[in-house]
Amino acid sequence: MASELYTTHAAQYAESVTHNIYNAHYERPSLQALIGDIKGLKVLDLGCGSGIYAQYLLDKGASSVTCIDASSEMLAMVDSTLGDRVHAYQQDLALGLPNEKTQSADVVICPLMLHYLADVTAFFAEVYRVLKPGGYMVFSTHHPCAKSEMRHAKNYFETQMVIERWNTVGTPVEVRFYRRSLTCIMQAITQNGLLVSALSEGQVDPVVQTMCAKTYEKLSTRPAFIFIRCQK
Repeated sequence: MASELYTTHAAQYAESVTHNIYNAHYERPSLQALIGDIKGLKVLDLGCGSGIYAQYLLDKGASSVTCIDASSEMLAMVDSTLGDRVHAYQQDLALGLPNEKTQSADVVICPLMLHYLADVTAFFAEVYRVLKPGGYMVFSTHHPCAKSEMRHAKNYFETQMVIERWNTVGTPVEVRFYRRSLTCIMQAITQNGLLVSALSEGQVDPVVQTMCAKTYEKLSTRPAFIFIRCQK
């Protein structure tokens, strides 16, 4: 089930991530740096949100983009802005990708969604299934060793559900996600036949220095997210 952040507050969230520091000036440029040349490729956009990445993929020449999200409110925005330029539908990704054919996608992207899944091993098994031979996935997720993650850790190596209130949309909204170790993430990838070909802890855009010097210093010295590319 999608959080209220992506349903009740979907419009406010979509507006915020268009220009805010963590999404627009840290997460997106860092993940896009791993995507590479997608001209003529078929891409799955998992946890597509309002369609910001989908627009980027189209602009970069993807031959087709399929947008999948648990939030019907987010998908309504995708439909409003991109229409029939993409194929978009609602799916709880915790239940896999039952509508996607085996070996049908060249590229899978998954920005800041993995931490909402209780079972990442099953998720990566589905990613492996739908990727064509030689295809790849890029994703971002909470950095396992970020201060915001570690403050919840009773045992770093044990996966645990975390409940926080985020102020992304200007009012606190309860969000539930899973804190897990880097070992857990890597084992889920490699045990399903995928090979990690790139790993980054991101780079904040220098423009943030003029937006908020404190946040720029924080993200320049203590990464909040981790970015991984894995190959089939």
